[in-house]
Amino acid sequence: MTHILREVHRPGMKLSKREEVEAVTIVETPPLVVVGLVGYIDTPRGLRNFKTIFAEHLSDECRRRFYKNWHKSKKKAFTKYCKKWQDKDGKKQLEKDFAAMKKYCKVIRVIVHTQMKLLPLRQKKAHVMEIQLNGGTVADKVDWAHEKLEKQVSVHVVFSQNETIDVIGVTKGRGMKGVTSRWHAKKLPRKTHKGLRKVACIGAWHPARVGYSIARAGQKGYHHRTELNKKIYRIGRGIHVQDGKIVKNNAATSYDITEKTITPLGGFPHYGEVNNDFIMLKGCVMGTKKRVLTLRKSLLVHSSRRALEPIELKFIDTTSKFGHGCFQTAQEKRAFMGPQKKHLVKEKPESQEEL
Repeated sequence: MTHILREVHRPGMKLSKREEVEAVTIVETPPLVVVGLVGYIDTPRGLRNFKTIFAEHLSDECRRRFYKNWHKSKKKAFTKYCKKWQDKDGKKQLEKDFAAMKKYCKVIRVIVHTQMKLLPLRQKKAHVMEIQLNGGTVADKVDWAHEKLEKQVSVHVVFSQNETIDVIGVTKGRGMKGVTSRWHAKKLPRKTHKGLRKVACIGAWHPARVGYSIARAGQKGYHHRTELNKKIYRIGRGIHVQDGKIVKNNAATSYDITEKTITPLGGFPHYGEVNNDFIMLKGCVMGTKKRVLTLRKSLLVHSSRRALEPIELKFIDTTSKFGHGCFQTAQEKRAFMGPQKKHLVKEKPESQEEL
């Protein structure tokens, strides 16, 4: 997390045209890779899987998902399937499958996986999920998915700035907790026998069982949750090369033109550097650092002034998050503090080599 400074543009409010400092979360979003598509048909008992088609080439990080122990395995997943794309009979069968999907299917979803190699994490196994395609005819969806096989889909293709989205994830685990912590039940008086962080009465004699609505001790946290209405303040590009130069000013604004990256000095605590595309969301999101999140288009039509307000950032803070940071860039820190020991150590070997 970091914070930003912006001007509020909400006509008719006292707050309008005033500056406001707000907390924001940076979510790193490297491009997803499309590796397949699934067609579903409508039945009286709901949707049923009709056909699944995978791409010719699947990366190792995707194939790792199909094994418990990649190191001990023979790594044979999809080695026979990929030959379908190479011989005549296989190609004919695939064409038939695509045609059958266009004819019978009601819902088309693409199978995508994350690119773990782009992130500063130890994990090598990619996350795989289905994403539903909406808009257009079924034939259009199948053609789009066919065209995108083995290609990357960036975050700015799906989402846009000022949009309100939903975030799905798993909350921080807090282990076994009592009723006071887990359900915020009121503590009993000080002199209570056998402890006071308890529920005094867990129900009547009859019905002779404990109701589901009674607060009980148990697991707290590590629950699957969906948070609605998270506003996108910025969709930033990662560090990239343009006209032979490395562009890394994704934290600059029209008011603050200092060339700086979104990564604060010393990196984000417990995470590291953000070098890929990212989304800046207002407020916080559930879960620990490094935990995977699912971003979803909002299911509601937003019409409030808050949701439709255009966001123009004046300043993004990139000071160190490890302490009381007061420098926005490494150059600013060196200009104020002068050369430090680590800089002198780097310069000494160079001078010795010259001798």
